[in-house]
Amino acid sequence: MNPPELDPAEVDAIVELALREDIGSGDVTTDSLFPEAVPVTAVARVKENGVISGLGVAGAVFRKLDAGCVWEEMTRDGRKVARGDVVVRVSGDVRSFLRGERTALNILQKMSGMSTLTSFFVEAVAGTGAKIMDTRKTLPGLRALSKYAVAAGGGRNHRAGLYDAVLVKDNHIKAAGGIAAAVKIIRKKTGGGFTIEVETRTMGQVEEAVSSGVDIIMLDNMSVDGMREAVSLIDGRAAVEASGGVTLATVREIALTGVDFISVGALTHSAPALDMSFDVLE
Repeated sequence: MNPPELDPAEVDAIVELALREDIGSGDVTTDSLFPEAVPVTAVARVKENGVISGLGVAGAVFRKLDAGCVWEEMTRDGRKVARGDVVVRVSGDVRSFLRGERTALNILQKMSGMSTLTSFFVEAVAGTGAKIMDTRKTLPGLRALSKYAVAAGGGRNHRAGLYDAVLVKDNHIKAAGGIAAAVKIIRKKTGGGFTIEVETRTMGQVEEAVSSGVDIIMLDNMSVDGMREAVSLIDGRAAVEASGGVTLATVREIALTGVDFISVGALTHSAPALDMSFDVLE
């Protein structure tokens, strides 16, 4: 799958911060060993099967350190890779490579891990019609990279933040005095310009959300039987999202209840990094 384009300015800001964090006042080891430029070539190799993502961001790390470096990608974000595959080749000044390799690997490994885990969930629901979605459970400041990685793995992005869609959650409902009251206020304030989603936990709340004419009804932490009942009650009058405690062991059963979307926080907050290494060629 081809993920959406990342904002170059946002990538640059992330890379700048990451390099400042790692290099600080200077790389003591590298600066001591190499007072002058030495040309090297290195390759990044994956050590386990997965889905690659973050190549462009990792490349931005080296280009910021060495504008003259040559960054050659052997594959593309969103593609499956197998153990032993070389995914990129970089040539340039050894000092720039050594200063940037850890930062670039951190990005590649973590983003590829998210893409890989997402692909497992997508494969698990294949043929059901349900779509796997991410959440806002991301490391602050890195949401764009996390959501890009999910898309590279075949998933769909939920709202980017609090600004681009309405999601009326449990605490909103309590504070506003109910679903109907909350939806009425939001429609008046926003002029109907946003998709409205409501979180529900009981059949009574599902009925209230349907009566309020919302666009999406989230079934939060419901049992599989409860989801099936809710989907039947909604009967196509709103899209249905399942959320809460979804695992690879349960996701297909959830998908078979007839929900349209399944949101999985683990895609971005618990994905293990994909194992890979950068090695200088002799």
